[in-house]
Amino acid sequence: MAVCLCFIGKASAQWVVSDPGNLAQGIINTTKQIVQTSTTAKNTLDGFMEAQKIFQQGKKYYDALKAVHDVVKGGIKVKKSIELVAEISEIYVRNYQNMLADPNYTPDELTAISAGYAKLLSESADVLQDLKNVVNVTGMSLTDAERLAVINNAYKSLLNYRNLVNYYTRKNISVSYLRAKKKNDTDRVLALYGSADERYW
Repeated sequence: MAVCLCFIGKASAQWVVSDPGNLAQGIINTTKQIVQTSTTAKNTLDGFMEAQKIFQQGKKYYDALKAVHDVVKGGIKVKKSIELVAEISEIYVRNYQNMLADPNYTPDELTAISAGYAKLLSESADVLQDLKNVVNVTGMSLTDAERLAVINNAYKSLLNYRNLVNYYTRKNISVSYLRAKKKNDTDRVLALYGSADERYW
């Protein structure tokens, strides 16, 4: 795959890819499809299975991005920003799958949790779309300094969204843990959400 980075030159900034913005747009589209499926599905489990399928199909964009090693001036923040949106999607898919198998949540709670993830996913995809439009040389008329400022702000915003998704996940898992503690069933919850190194809480 082509290198998905932004080049900051003397005259302007641009994506160095054979198809400008391809990887970023692929991740944006995948994220939006996951959000759409998560918010419109009548059955939580069926909706998530479809969202998971979309995520797996879109992983080609994430995997291609991870394979990018060459970094040019200004490009690292763009690459990291795209990776953050991919990471947010992965956190949702991985943890929500476990939550669906967790008897400590009611169906209504699972629906609410899914809606919360969908909102955070949607907002992060919007930031990435704005970033893609800014670094695309044909998108907006900006100086290099202005582009770099927008890139930095987008990266900070997406980093905040990633941290919010981790926090949201921790809080939801902690609810299950407290309920399991009352039932003397914490071992199953601990096993469900991974090893000590993998836990968010």
